[in-house]
Amino acid sequence: MNFTYIKNIVPAAALCLSLGLGSCVGDLDVTPIENEEGNTTMTPDNDALFNKCYANMVLAGQGGPDGDCDIDGLDGGTTGFVRQLFNANELTTDHAICCWGDEGIPAFNYNQWSANHPMLKGFYYRLYFGVTMCNFYLTEAAEYDATMTAEVRFLRALYYYHLMDCFGNVPFLTEVASEPAQQASRAEVYNFIETELLEIEGQMAAPMTNTYGRADQAAAWMLLSRLYLNAEVYTGTAQWAKAAEYAKKVMNSAYKLHTTPSGDWSAYQMLFMGDNGESDAAYECVFPILQDGLTTTSWGTSLFLMASTYDADMHSNPNDAVATNGTDQNWGGNKARPDLIKKFFPNGNAPQVNAYNMAEAAGDDRALFDGVGRESIENSKGYLGDFKDGYAVAKFVNFKSDGSAGHDATFPDMDFFFFRVAEAYLTYAEATARANGGTMTPEGVQAINDLRTRANAATKAGYSMNDILDEWSREFYFEGRRRMDLIRFGKFAGQSEYNWDWKGGTQAGALIPAYRNLYPIPTNDLNANPNLKQNTGY
Repeated sequence: MNFTYIKNIVPAAALCLSLGLGSCVGDLDVTPIENEEGNTTMTPDNDALFNKCYANMVLAGQGGPDGDCDIDGLDGGTTGFVRQLFNANELTTDHAICCWGDEGIPAFNYNQWSANHPMLKGFYYRLYFGVTMCNFYLTEAAEYDATMTAEVRFLRALYYYHLMDCFGNVPFLTEVASEPAQQASRAEVYNFIETELLEIEGQMAAPMTNTYGRADQAAAWMLLSRLYLNAEVYTGTAQWAKAAEYAKKVMNSAYKLHTTPSGDWSAYQMLFMGDNGESDAAYECVFPILQDGLTTTSWGTSLFLMASTYDADMHSNPNDAVATNGTDQNWGGNKARPDLIKKFFPNGNAPQVNAYNMAEAAGDDRALFDGVGRESIENSKGYLGDFKDGYAVAKFVNFKSDGSAGHDATFPDMDFFFFRVAEAYLTYAEATARANGGTMTPEGVQAINDLRTRANAATKAGYSMNDILDEWSREFYFEGRRRMDLIRFGKFAGQSEYNWDWKGGTQAGALIPAYRNLYPIPTNDLNANPNLKQNTGY
């Protein structure tokens, strides 16, 4: 596996590194500078390099949606950060199932992946490419701008977080090197992430004072709260008080829950629309992955979320009986497992109506599902086959809340809200309950009720731990975090208490071994780096 050309960014020789990938970056366009001795040196564009550290989460490469991918040997869409975040953390759970037969999809659907899984490989190398870009920036431009340097360290910590969360003990480097990376334990990577975030916290811009799309202090707090919420999984030692502390910092910051609807669009739905970065919904977004239909075109980011969840028969705009999702792409692939629908309709009585009527039937604005012409959940096969077997998810759209048109007919303007304030509310509720022996505090109950009130759902006087897990599902389905939540609650692999449709490859659901709480290190990397040891079970 090789990293391919990164044009107009950095000199090639400096990026010939291993990271356990046996990789090397090709020739790049740089600015030659002649020194006093007449020797020519290469000077990278620090601003462009900084932008590339962010762009790794948005774009496949330097050539647009169909251009060269940064990672050789894989299709650009296959390596898209958001696309593989979704596949790895939603398709493998009770939320999503895909009716496509592409290599790797059935294995995700049925929890039967191997070390040669093509999409896991794409996700792994996309994350390490991000680490590499950050390491290079910190080697070449750490003194350029203190705030920018703190942001790049944040991005590197975020990339390493996902590597640690998904793959456990991983290759670890903090600088560009020519030697194969050593493998760090999960606990060591955890400690690195925590130390980095605590060190840069004071160097980052105050909440909502940075340019939209760039990380600030609240983004660091969000990542710390997520790190601490899952600390027991990662290190064996719980950190509930710290998780609640940093979640509270976000809740008390300038970022706020978005609670005001616009026309026929609910406050919740506005978080997933084409103008979410321009409307008041942006106040909820602590860290967006930016999208613009003209300048950030990709098959693996917001378009993937929209196109893969719609077919041409779906209509999610109450003001337009013809339009589907606001783009001209309707691929009909990812749909809801019956188990997700039951989070909103526990009696199995979801009606066969459009998405804009489903929320009213559910008594919850977050029930953004299409049931027109689809089988009822009791009869849903939920397997590879027809997209209409089961209910569709109509959560992501390119329509704008003010009725204006998007920038492009194909590629959407919807930013992907990677961190939003609602996560802090649920983290606070869960962490304080766990610190209190499983009993919710009044403040924790209020945090959940604030989210349910925003969704026009009935509130309660208290919630069990299972209720909290269900609330994570209702608030964040299809946003790329379900696997993590199930693991934290002990309801993913290695247990038979909680099943879902087609878990383990059987319709009724079956036990999957505990080792599947981690993904395998890709075979390519094991072959390239003698320092690596495969995760148990693979």
